[in-house]
Amino acid sequence: MTHDLQDTPFLPFSQPSIDEATIAAVGDVLRSGWITSGPKVRAFEEQLSAYFGGRPVLTFNSGTCTMEIALRVAGIGPGDEVITTPISWPATANVILAVGATPVFADIDPVTRNIDLDLLEAAITPRTRALIPVHLSGLPVDMDRLYDIAKRHGLRVLEDAAQAFGSRWHGRRVGAFGDLVSFSFQANKNLTTGEGGCLVLNDAQEAALAAKYRLQGVTRSGVDGIDVDVLGGKYNMSDIMAAIGLGQFANIEAVTAHRRALARHYFAQFGDGFEAATGAQLPVADFENSNWHLFQIVLPDRGPGTRADFMEALARLRIGTGFHYAAIHLFSLYRERGFSEGMFPVAERVGRLTVTLPMFYAMTTADVERVAAAVKTVLAAPGTPR
Repeated sequence: MTHDLQDTPFLPFSQPSIDEATIAAVGDVLRSGWITSGPKVRAFEEQLSAYFGGRPVLTFNSGTCTMEIALRVAGIGPGDEVITTPISWPATANVILAVGATPVFADIDPVTRNIDLDLLEAAITPRTRALIPVHLSGLPVDMDRLYDIAKRHGLRVLEDAAQAFGSRWHGRRVGAFGDLVSFSFQANKNLTTGEGGCLVLNDAQEAALAAKYRLQGVTRSGVDGIDVDVLGGKYNMSDIMAAIGLGQFANIEAVTAHRRALARHYFAQFGDGFEAATGAQLPVADFENSNWHLFQIVLPDRGPGTRADFMEALARLRIGTGFHYAAIHLFSLYRERGFSEGMFPVAERVGRLTVTLPMFYAMTTADVERVAAAVKTVLAAPGTPR
């Protein structure tokens, strides 16, 4: 490694941006004496509700419990089937098991990498009760088609919008319409609270039930009276987290616009002939709907090299990468339930060959140019990647 390269700053694939005003707001909460769920959580939920057109919104301490609670609110349990995608973080399928239901996978579309809605509809059986589509990397599924399928078959929809805060579908915010919609505020998301998430619900009755599941099933009556009529957990968001969320929320439109600008610059740097020349596949060039949470390429399925070789070569050039995601049905937990190689070939290929390139708010166009040049150099080298 040359001296110049050693002095080159390492560029991670993701990095949160927390401004000084937000840091000060967290300090104010810590000094206030009220650090669990309180006024900051209420203020954050009110802002989120307004953002989503007045729909009820509850915040939680993760974007996983949001989905599990959503399934419980929808009455999903043992004997029910829930169809989802094999390309997501394991939580998407794990929550189906957590409520005692059966996960059913449908393969993904090779272009969008979202669930293939033709295959989803073909997987519906008399036991199907719900659908969990994932807006992968912030690119929404075809919402018109999705909800048409759900309506015709009488199914609930839980949108895993973990990566889609700020995304739109034909001008309408993801979360402002539809059925149940779950967002994550984990550290690398476009809006973060460190950890956490929120659930958008349909009405006050659903929100009241979700609130009980959020905090031990407790219903309060007067000053000293409580009752418990459902089995809840401890999933509430703290005011510390909410203070971060409020600071992040104030800048979300600028964050989304900047990410879209970075994505446009990636496409400009790769050029029209990139896919033909390298065999790699770029994401869908959607600058209206996607919030560009991630910028991912699928490597060519050829040659003696591996994805790890490609990622290590970029790391030597001081560029960080990630991969999102491995195919869920190939994990041991799901193999034990009868899933195996060859069942969802598109998901298996994408899960094996996808690489996530740097994309975050503090990035510059010069950073994008550096990454694109490095990717092209590594792809041109003999033996890498496959």
